[in-house]
Amino acid sequence: MSKMIPAKGNDVVKVLEKVGFAIKRWKGSHAILDNGQRIVVVPCHGNQDLPKGTQRGITRDADLTIDEFNDLLKQI
Repeated sequence: MSKMIPAKGNDVVKVLEKVGFAIKRWKGSHAILDNGQRIVVVPCHGNQDLPKGTQRGITRDADLTIDEFNDLLKQI
C-alpha cells in the first residue's frame, strides 16, 4: 500500500477541485465539496497537515486511490 503524502486542508480542496468537486459551502473551518454524486467534508485548520486517517478517509470518500491522490497533490 502506498503512503499518503501529508497535506493541508486547503491543498486537499484544490486536489478535489481538479477531479470535478466544487465547493458547495464553508461552515466554520470545514469546506463542503460536492460533485453531483458525492459530498466530501474537508477540515481546513490553517497550516496544520491533516491527520493520516482523516486524509485517507477523504480520499476514500472522493473515490480516489492513494496513488491518484498523491499524483494530483504533486501537481499543485
